[in-house]
Amino acid sequence: MMSENSLHAGFLRYVAQTSAAPLGLIVERARGARVWDRDGNEYLDLLAGIGVANVGHCNPAVVAAVQAQAARYLHTFVYGEAVEEPQVNLARRLAEIAPGDLSVTYFTNSGTEAVEGALKLARKFTGRAAFVAFRGGYHGDTLGALSLCDNPVYRTPFEPLLADVAFLPFDDTAALERIDDRVAAVLVEPVQGEGGVRIPADDFLPALRRRCSEVGTLLIFDEVMTGFARTGRWFGSEHWDVCPDVMVLAKALGGGLPLGAFVSRPEIMGTLAHDPPLSHVTTFGGHPLSCAAGLAALDYALEQRLDERARRLGAQWLESLAELRGPVLREVRGRGMLLGLDLASPELTRSFCQRAFAHRLILNWTLHRDTVVRLAPPLVITEEESEHALRTIAGVLTEIR
Repeated sequence: MMSENSLHAGFLRYVAQTSAAPLGLIVERARGARVWDRDGNEYLDLLAGIGVANVGHCNPAVVAAVQAQAARYLHTFVYGEAVEEPQVNLARRLAEIAPGDLSVTYFTNSGTEAVEGALKLARKFTGRAAFVAFRGGYHGDTLGALSLCDNPVYRTPFEPLLADVAFLPFDDTAALERIDDRVAAVLVEPVQGEGGVRIPADDFLPALRRRCSEVGTLLIFDEVMTGFARTGRWFGSEHWDVCPDVMVLAKALGGGLPLGAFVSRPEIMGTLAHDPPLSHVTTFGGHPLSCAAGLAALDYALEQRLDERARRLGAQWLESLAELRGPVLREVRGRGMLLGLDLASPELTRSFCQRAFAHRLILNWTLHRDTVVRLAPPLVITEEESEHALRTIAGVLTEIR
């Protein structure tokens, strides 16, 4: 086993870096809502691997499913040709819980790949070229997905991106009139995650659904962060009883393994099979190991009613955190166990995150809002762990005043 110094040096030397100051936590093991480093220090994970570990790290049911599938077969053939039981079973289960008549799933490796597939699907089905997205939205970092994110900090170095993309203000029903019959699809998060845990008013998503239907535009919900009980419903859209034409999934879908998907109606998804056939292909999308893990995770979440648990715990956390509002913590908002702490300044936000990590809480601010700390712990976090997290957050807020 490498020494800690050698391992850290190797990480910096051989693994591509995406920031000047990575967290640098040397992970030894993880279980439930906890992560241990090489020295045996125990951390409470309030990010769940950025919304991945909804059923907890190394969930025993997921581990058992992965072990059983690994002993049967791994990759055998390009996606969509061979019949693989884990894919079929997971796709069937998704059809059972998806909103409306969304019943056909295309599996990918990640959320941004699923967004790319959904955008191609929308263009092919509608014959239109334009897209609409919302300011503050985040949909991934590949070129197509990045084209529907408006933050110039991340866009400008890679321009030119996709042409004919319009950005509307999020949660502004009056602006929806700008969606017209040139638009192939509108892409929206039911709750903006990286944009600062922004929750729309009750009339916004229903109005968006009506406008898309009026002009024949596909409505795509990016449920990568909000799916699988995170917000207290199986999918975030269910809070507003709105059904999209296409739903994008990832993160918690794989139970800890890489897996993404876009789900739609048969008549829409069928356009990928002709003119030309193989309109969208992938080698590893829907890998049998990932699908076995995803099915085990979904079954566990359903059996344990993690949607109900997220609603109950989320209400408790909102109430407790709201009592901490003051000069540092200006606002608390959220749905279920997707919560945002809006702090008074970027400097205080960075200090809060640094001090929290020193107290062995894993959390961070959102990518597109440097004053908002997102909390998205595993939905299996215990009552004792919840109480410890809330006490520690209260203590950290006191420290940085």
